[in-house]
Amino acid sequence: MPMFKTLLTAGLLLSLPTLAVAADITGVPKIRDGDQVMIGSVKIRLGGIDAPSTDQLCLNTKGERWTCGVAARDELIKYAGHKSWTCHARSVDRRGRTIAHCEVDGEDIQKWMVSNGWALAFTRISHDYEPDEKAAREAKAGMWQGAFIAPWDWRVRNKKTTVLGAVKPPEGAKAILLASASGPVAPSPDCTIKGNVNRSGECIFHQRTSRWYAKIEMKISKGTRWFCSVEEAEAAGCRETRR
Repeated sequence: MPMFKTLLTAGLLLSLPTLAVAADITGVPKIRDGDQVMIGSVKIRLGGIDAPSTDQLCLNTKGERWTCGVAARDELIKYAGHKSWTCHARSVDRRGRTIAHCEVDGEDIQKWMVSNGWALAFTRISHDYEPDEKAAREAKAGMWQGAFIAPWDWRVRNKKTTVLGAVKPPEGAKAILLASASGPVAPSPDCTIKGNVNRSGECIFHQRTSRWYAKIEMKISKGTRWFCSVEEAEAAGCRETRR
């Protein structure tokens, strides 16, 4: 019996590296935004950070709006979009995305995003990247060059939302950024889905093919906002119009 237990234990120990390797996801990714990629059919959320969605706008040093969410995605594509990634899976979130720590040529890609100002340390989950965020702020890198709203606040922005920046945000920055949430012009060519709230308080989204699309006025006071994908609209609790 002792010999059997020894062999069983040895077998389990030998199997551990295989299990660890099986949890890794490798390949050249399709980058959807600054913290979400796909490798094959696996949707991956980069853990420990939060990058701006592609509909997010920031202010530059002159107080002008710019598409920082699109820039964050494009900078990640430019830097590592053509390379093979190795992502170490940690968990699966409620949206079915694999939360992972990803490396490119041995480099921590989350660390690169935060240190270059294209994402923030998501301290509700991890404090690993706080020093990198501090360095990015001091260097006025990426979003830190001007003023912006934290990505987690952008998704639920309201009058209590805090405006961040390497220096004191310009006067009126909050009003400008909040207004940009649903201004009359889409924040980027990638974000043209309209969302509005109907009389029953239900959030509805409309693609260009919707018969109501042209009639919907995009005004923040009316509870409207732009979405960059059907998935994003559904994640915000909206359903597609039936007409």
